[in-house]
Amino acid sequence: MTQKNIFKTVVLICCLAASTFYSQAEPAKQKPEDRKISINYVNNINADQPARKTAKGIIIVGTGKEMRALEPFSGTSTSGYAYADVVNEYKRVFGDKVNVYCMPIPTAAAFYTPNAAKGWSRDVKAFINGLFEHLDDSVYCVDIYTPLSQHVDEHIYSRTDHHWAPLGGYYAAQKLAEVAGVPFKDISNYDVDTVHNYVGTMPMFSGDASLKKAPEDFIYYKPRNVEYTTTYINYKTKGLSVISQAAPKQDKFFYNFQGTSAYCTFMGGDTKIVKVQTSTKNGRHILFIKDSFGNAVPGYLFYSFEEIHVIDSRYFNKNMKQYVKDNNITDIVLDNNITHMGMKNIRTNILKYLNQ
Repeated sequence: MTQKNIFKTVVLICCLAASTFYSQAEPAKQKPEDRKISINYVNNINADQPARKTAKGIIIVGTGKEMRALEPFSGTSTSGYAYADVVNEYKRVFGDKVNVYCMPIPTAAAFYTPNAAKGWSRDVKAFINGLFEHLDDSVYCVDIYTPLSQHVDEHIYSRTDHHWAPLGGYYAAQKLAEVAGVPFKDISNYDVDTVHNYVGTMPMFSGDASLKKAPEDFIYYKPRNVEYTTTYINYKTKGLSVISQAAPKQDKFFYNFQGTSAYCTFMGGDTKIVKVQTSTKNGRHILFIKDSFGNAVPGYLFYSFEEIHVIDSRYFNKNMKQYVKDNNITDIVLDNNITHMGMKNIRTNILKYLNQ
């Protein structure tokens, strides 16, 4: 082979490699089956356990050290339409330059409601399917209901807190990375930290002190062998209003919270803008518009995105269009939990951010 032909061959190989990388780095067009939950989940975990409802409306399942508290879900197959309209508006505003994803986060009632409490909580699958059906075809649906339903025998939801457990966030991040077309590392690449004797928010929310006698482990995961820098703009708030903000400040991403506040391990809470710059150089900058459930997801994506931006759907004092432009955002994920998706004030806030 002549030197000229060798050069042509090398150039061809490089072009093919670049083409392959590009195809892997962009979301693939979704098929109809990707935009609907088809799995028929059956509760084989605690279906036969006794259940009672507290005066505050929280469902207490089982007894003893393995009792579980659930917040009933009240949505219907059509009550997600208004949230879908919000997501569609984001796609309309940002167009082809930004990938927009809708990732509804199920609450624990979707998987752990026993037969005795079936009439107290509505069908989560029907809500999500209704939401997905109402989304524009150019919006990416991220079905995390299905992978979560396949891991219900693992510690994916807290028993004593209204949030999911960090492992639930892992399976959600894995599915999001699949839809987004980015690399994803197995959980074996993470260091494990544990807060023992954790009791979360549900004794307060339910008014049932017996939950304090059913502590659990809060287990979270920190990525290895990836560099990252976390910058915060912290807010001072009054109620749900942002009064002022601090100057940008670098700090850790994972905090060592104990007791009831253990879920604040991720970024220390909600009242802030978070920017994580990673050593993953692929040009993908993702923005999460979330509630506190969403806090458990970004920490699994440091291997997947060059930058990760996190804002809360209740606290944001900038113009969203300008923020997306200034930070070269390529991907936007709207990932509220299903209860918040049905709340008008959450939807109003997210829309307001486009023009404030």
